[in-house]
Amino acid sequence: MASPLADRIRPQTLDDVVGQTHLLGKDRPLRRIVESGQIPNMIFYGPSGVGKTTVARIIANAAGKRLHKLNGTNASTADIKAIVEELGTIAGLGGVLLYLDEIQYLNKKQQQSLLEYIENGQITLIASTTENPYFYIYNAILSRSTVFEFKPVTPQEVERAVRRGFSILEQELSCKVELRSGAVEHIALTCGGDVRKSLNTVELCVLAAPEQDGVRVVDKELAAQLSQRSSMRYDRDGDEHYNILSAFQKAIRGSDPDAGLHYLARLLTAGDLISPCRRLLVIASEDVGLAYPQAASIVKACVDSAMQLGLPEARLPLAQAVLLLATAPKSNSVILSIDAAMADVAAGKAGDVPENLKDSHYEGAKKLGKGQGYQYAHNFPGHYVKQQYLPDSLRDVRYYEYGPNKNEQAAKAYWDKIKGDVPGGKTS
Repeated sequence: MASPLADRIRPQTLDDVVGQTHLLGKDRPLRRIVESGQIPNMIFYGPSGVGKTTVARIIANAAGKRLHKLNGTNASTADIKAIVEELGTIAGLGGVLLYLDEIQYLNKKQQQSLLEYIENGQITLIASTTENPYFYIYNAILSRSTVFEFKPVTPQEVERAVRRGFSILEQELSCKVELRSGAVEHIALTCGGDVRKSLNTVELCVLAAPEQDGVRVVDKELAAQLSQRSSMRYDRDGDEHYNILSAFQKAIRGSDPDAGLHYLARLLTAGDLISPCRRLLVIASEDVGLAYPQAASIVKACVDSAMQLGLPEARLPLAQAVLLLATAPKSNSVILSIDAAMADVAAGKAGDVPENLKDSHYEGAKKLGKGQGYQYAHNFPGHYVKQQYLPDSLRDVRYYEYGPNKNEQAAKAYWDKIKGDVPGGKTS
């Protein structure tokens, strides 16, 4: 069975690699390292189909060392031991270069078994992963390696690979392929920066194209039928999930309703209803907060409606929540104040509850002096009386600072007046 087109036309030199110019362009860091001939331990991190494996193979083939290839999805501890045992033989005298694809699938013990040998240089490790290495790779491996991030390839760069793919298929199949307007551009755009995905689509298009007078015609409609569903990268347990959620909240915090809707659409298109609901509830308090406190109850109603409706109708109340939050005045006084209070508690700054505030609703409390001296605020003008509520060690601490928005400033003005007018209150 023939290998996929993406494997058959895999680049053999760095100049042939599509994209990753930030790493492989002239005078860029990875290219300079490769050209130096001194290959360090490296980890290539990025989404699928962007050249990690290709670049690793190019480097490995040019390294002049004994080359071993393992894939973390099926590599065993015995496979690693076999490589280590080779180090003491003639075959391993010049050192071994281990290309380890999908390293994130190795467990901690398997990764640790490589430490001694990459430390002393007997094994040079080139590993690739689609997951964030700082979450999935053992820290001791990371500290001995250089991490290079590979990025999705732009549609303009993918077009070059797509056209090359069609050209090679013409030669392999000894037929003429006519590319109609928009076909190449559609494939390049909908692959989401994944060159492998784009080449798979190219091969499908040629195989499925209707033949007219010895010519296989590939138009935009055929490309659309055979392209994978969406150019969107999304993995509910991976980096892109959290990247989209992060962008979702930051867009709303930044009062950009259009970007907020865009990221909501990406989440919902992926069938993820729970994540945006949870994040919207957070945003209502973290980023809008007391500038518009009613937002919390409105967003809760929108989220409840969305959960009852389910998709696709759920998009409507969630879009309403996004637009409300994105266009609402903003205040982060809630998160700043509670985080400051929790930081003190975590640091052990708690102290005993003042005696006048302690529970006195039990027999014998008065004999112990619990609750004595407490003044009931509702018995005083303005429902306020000055007394100590914080522990002695924190009596002068202030966690909450009124935000500059209209709502919080109105509250501040109210309490400045009340606390300045009542007996024992501060002077205006």
